[in-house]
Amino acid sequence: MHFTSEHIALQDSLRQFIAKEINPHVQEWEAAGIFPAHDLFRKMGALGYLGVNKSTEYGGLGLDYSYEIAYCEAIGGIRTQGVCMAIAVQTEMATPALARFGSDELRRQFLAPAISGESVVSIGVSETGAGSDVASIKTRARKDGGDYVISGSKMWITNGTQADWICLLVNTSEGAPHRNKSLVCVPLKENGKRARGVSVQKIDKIGMWSSDTAQIFLDEVRVPQRNRIGEEGMGFTYQMMQFQEERLSAAARRVTALTDVINDTIEYTRNRIAFGKPILDNQVVHFRLAELKTEIELLRSLVYRAADVHIAGEDMTELASMAKLKIGRLCREVTDSCMQYWGGMGFTLENPVSRAFRDLRLISIAGGADEIMLQIICKHMGILPKR
Repeated sequence: MHFTSEHIALQDSLRQFIAKEINPHVQEWEAAGIFPAHDLFRKMGALGYLGVNKSTEYGGLGLDYSYEIAYCEAIGGIRTQGVCMAIAVQTEMATPALARFGSDELRRQFLAPAISGESVVSIGVSETGAGSDVASIKTRARKDGGDYVISGSKMWITNGTQADWICLLVNTSEGAPHRNKSLVCVPLKENGKRARGVSVQKIDKIGMWSSDTAQIFLDEVRVPQRNRIGEEGMGFTYQMMQFQEERLSAAARRVTALTDVINDTIEYTRNRIAFGKPILDNQVVHFRLAELKTEIELLRSLVYRAADVHIAGEDMTELASMAKLKIGRLCREVTDSCMQYWGGMGFTLENPVSRAFRDLRLISIAGGADEIMLQIICKHMGILPKR
């Protein structure tokens, strides 16, 4: 995959927006434990940044998936991963299945406002007893006339306290766990207030402070069956497809974030003097940074290859899983190595490397843990049965 001048123009425009509208507020939002999602998303939506590869019919830019990768690289430059992840939930996690399989009515009601930034969106898959094991979710929807009546809870929901609706994976029938689930658009607010039967509890975390992560409880929440995305019973399949774009997005975004960590470390160690010379002048330091940068660029190439496969209409599952596995491990390796070179300053809160150390540790856990990625790769290698 090669970025053209149009790809670069999109990235430059987005970077200017981030430099003006996001990065100056990072410290404030981190301290508050939340960022103003509605305000920020409206600004992004007005510029087309929330629907790069979504259909123009619903307000998107209608560009191919290569532009989405360019976009993801650019938003990786946001200096708090909490906001970066919140944006990705809106564009890469909660809306791909809706854009692909939703009815026209559903896309006009839910997708168009997500693209314009008028609504904030969450994705609801994980539960307290079902993280990586998606098939074991317990949240259920029973049919009552033309409605679903939903009860259960969802855990670790990004944008959870601010979201207007959630793309919810829920059991809609009995039977095989891979064939009894559906994705349903569930409003979390009605006329600006919490929807009947919905309650939300914010979760404190060791990182991603600016992300308002929450547990969401649903008690007999009634929604029309027409809010279902695509066919009933296909939710697990749709979600697995949605996961692939999420995982490749995670890798593309963190390529930039880790490059920033290395560049910050170069600048800091060039100016930090110990034993009469800059820390950076020690060969063990600058050689290690060169090794890490090489690993990041190799990962970038894997991301581009996976994107090319996806654009060609082929299955990128194995490559996306490899990219997700590798970025999770690189996030730990790069941030830990770089923090060491910051010395005692690296162990304080007021610097970018410690924030990256806290924020990026999540990547090996969320969106499919490393162990799940290894299982998927082994299945594609023929070592394990695919199902």
